Amino acid sequence: MPNKTAFVTGGTGFIGLNLVEQLTQSGWEVTALHRPNSRLTQLQKYPVRLVEGAIEDPASLDRAMPEDVDAVFHVAGDVSLWSGHKQRQWRTNVEGTRNMVATALAKRARKFVHTSSTAVYGMQTGPFDETSAKLGKNSFNYQNSKTAAEEEVAKGIAQGLDAVLVNPANVIGRYDWGTWSQFIRLAANRQLFRIPPGRACYADVGAVVRAHLAAAEKGRTGHNYILGGNEASYAEIVQMVGKLLGQPTNTVVGRPLVLRGAGRVSEWISMLTGKEPRISQESAALVSASIICRSDKAMRELDYRPASVEAMLKECIDWMIAENLIGPRAVPH
Repeated sequence: MPNKTAFVTGGTGFIGLNLVEQLTQSGWEVTALHRPNSRLTQLQKYPVRLVEGAIEDPASLDRAMPEDVDAVFHVAGDVSLWSGHKQRQWRTNVEGTRNMVATALAKRARKFVHTSSTAVYGMQTGPFDETSAKLGKNSFNYQNSKTAAEEEVAKGIAQGLDAVLVNPANVIGRYDWGTWSQFIRLAANRQLFRIPPGRACYADVGAVVRAHLAAAEKGRTGHNYILGGNEASYAEIVQMVGKLLGQPTNTVVGRPLVLRGAGRVSEWISMLTGKEPRISQESAALVSASIICRSDKAMRELDYRPASVEAMLKECIDWMIAENLIGPRAVPH
């Protein structure tokens, strides 16, 4: 019996690399799309067919995507939380998804797994699940663009695309050069002026990519699957980082109003400098809120199994130390 075939976007990124690793270890034949200027060092470690292109370029997708592929995993996305990237983010998240849907239909892809985000549910006031309203549409640009991207997938489903949508929360794990690893590094180096006051759910990247494979095999067409996990405050995350590294960390928690004020000031400065600020209005709002999701549906239907927050932090820190992204532990752990 021939191996299953997959076409992956975002394969050089955090979730994408973990997904490619899982797919190849599971015997899939993988074609991975990459931009001309992508760093391919990590992706080339796996037995994949590399094809150059961009999701914003329909002609390149037509050249790159194989006919009758068993599953398309559309992982690529722009996760910026800065308004200065609004146009770029819309092109990638919305127009790029529109192009992917059209190409998958034309190439007769058997399944389309879209990596969305819990951001489509917006700033909920309490715990939410897949039945909750998607409040991201008229929110900050990241939430808005991810919600609009889901609408593009829905249009494809109406034309016969067998698509499933997975919605990860805050994902932590190996191969993360740009998101939670930055927060961990700031915490480890005691460079957090104030700890954010919010609370959130965290997803282990290994469990997230296994859920992607399960979505391709048994996810229901048109359904969302929230991939959350155990919850923790940012203060608890910082404490865990200190414990795992055997060293003291920041302890002062900031106030939401102060943090949001800092976000506004940073945005004003960025308009003058053209440089992305460390904290934006959007990121300040997110880390000041309590955003708690439920993953019962994914656990029932995709065998999703969340890990403990400390376990996923340890995995990420072990990888960061091996990559010299942070210094070694102060004491053996």
